[in-house]
Amino acid sequence: MSGTVVRIPTPLRRVTNGQDKVEIDGDTLGQIIEAMDSTYTGFKDRLVAEEGEIRYFVNIYLNGEDVRFLQGMETSTKMGDELSIVPAVAGGAT
Repeated sequence: MSGTVVRIPTPLRRVTNGQDKVEIDGDTLGQIIEAMDSTYTGFKDRLVAEEGEIRYFVNIYLNGEDVRFLQGMETSTKMGDELSIVPAVAGGAT
């Protein structure tokens, strides 16, 4: 294992050519997202808003912890970490 494992949710797999997880290098969440975007064009646009923050309807967890409660895009990552991208789900009974 040489990098961080990024778990890809079903709605984003069309961007990653169907892959459900990708291993990628980067020292921060921001670097990993940039590296993913350089390999999979359009990946960043689906996760990050124009002002550079994670879109409100996307949750990203580093080893089970919400990165919004860590350092957001500056959250440090290391070899063997696992990032999970979870799109927010809306709806329910009325």
